[in-house]
Amino acid sequence: MTPLDHSPRFRAMAGEAIGLLRLGGPIVAAQLAQMSMGFVDTVMAGRLSALDLAAVAVGNSIWMTVLIFGWGLLLSVSPTVAHFYGARKIEEIGPAVRQGLWLSLAVAVCTFAGVHSAAPVFHWLQVEPEIVPTAVGFLNASSCGLPATCAFTVLRGFSEAVGKSRPIMVISLIGVASNVAGNLIFMYGRFGMPRLGAIGCGVASAITMWIMAASLAVWIVCDRYYRPYAVFGHWELPRRAQLARLLKLGGPIGIGLLMEVSMFATVSLLMGHLGTEIVAGHQIAVNVASITFMVPLGLSVAMTVRVGHAMGRRDPRAARRSGAVGATLCAGFMSLMALAMAFFPHLIASIYSDDEAVRSTAVGLLLMAAIFQILDGLQVAGAAALRGLKDTAIPMVITCVAYWGLGLPLGYTLGMVHERGPQALWIGLIAGLTAAALLLNMRFWLVTRRLVRQAECEAVDPGIVNDPADVEPDMCTPAY
Repeated sequence: MTPLDHSPRFRAMAGEAIGLLRLGGPIVAAQLAQMSMGFVDTVMAGRLSALDLAAVAVGNSIWMTVLIFGWGLLLSVSPTVAHFYGARKIEEIGPAVRQGLWLSLAVAVCTFAGVHSAAPVFHWLQVEPEIVPTAVGFLNASSCGLPATCAFTVLRGFSEAVGKSRPIMVISLIGVASNVAGNLIFMYGRFGMPRLGAIGCGVASAITMWIMAASLAVWIVCDRYYRPYAVFGHWELPRRAQLARLLKLGGPIGIGLLMEVSMFATVSLLMGHLGTEIVAGHQIAVNVASITFMVPLGLSVAMTVRVGHAMGRRDPRAARRSGAVGATLCAGFMSLMALAMAFFPHLIASIYSDDEAVRSTAVGLLLMAAIFQILDGLQVAGAAALRGLKDTAIPMVITCVAYWGLGLPLGYTLGMVHERGPQALWIGLIAGLTAAALLLNMRFWLVTRRLVRQAECEAVDPGIVNDPADVEPDMCTPAY
């Protein structure tokens, strides 16, 4: 045993890493399971026809764009509950979740209207006319599950915030099985059902959403662990003050997520002007990067919870430690993935395609993806840690500037104006992620330093300030 093993700081960091991995491991598995649903939809639609595959792909792009802001709004439930949990304000958790469910209903209504207005968007994007009716049918069918998926997001955030992530993993695996079975029944017309193709995929997705939401609600009702929170203990009407707090916290999260997703979506659209092989190669690189991103994404959810718990119990040092350990774990994993992409790009590309031109493009872009792996891990870690502090307004500004003020304009200028190819567009992605990663983590470092400094100034109740917005930069002079 080394002297380092006896260090209190080392033991605290190791304990934090174990806590993050214990909470985050099932979340990572759940993220991978939910991502596999999209993969299954794509593969099963592709087995039917090119039209069904195209309709699912185009429909999903609209679906994610419309829904991402609403999901961001609902993510406000997790840090809210985490703060109450850390402060042992158990009686506040149930009302917060119930108000979150009211908010989820409002989000579902708004996104339902957005999804059902997609037809003009397809025409504006000049989608092939033969694809549009099937894509619209897929979206209309999927939209029937919107209330369920929004409610599931709230209940999931609650469960994770009180330290219970295993149910999310189990229910996500149930969702995968339900999605496959639903696709077989409705897409392929098994057990006497008509063959609906891509529209059947939407029906299966909607049913899966309801199964997952109902399963989690039943789990929460039946599991003794959740009983102290009395989430479904009684009925209450919407409360303006609580909803306003959730919106104030979640609005910037939704905008930040929308800026990130729309940057990648726009780059994909720009790739469409460069040729079919380039689009296919770009899709391979993006898909690989999306799979590896699920691990830091899952860990980042655990980071938000752990930081929120620490701030709830007024321990900014522990919050800072959670952020530092989480960022290290995310960057460490993504470093391994970067090495895999850098040393085995040909092998990875060959898994996806036999076309030499497609593989050649994918190899070049996988090398670019290897560069931004660590940056992607750091930016999602920084954003999650700040959410745990309930600090979302400034991070929203950072992401808007990084992605749409720097990354996208740079990529467009190099790739489209100067015609330097797909790698130039990816340079813009890397630049945007670099700026976001540096600024978000710097923001977390500065805010927690202020909080720790004030905690040292408090003689009776250290860390009494719980909201970064309440902290003055020169509240006291630290001892050196």
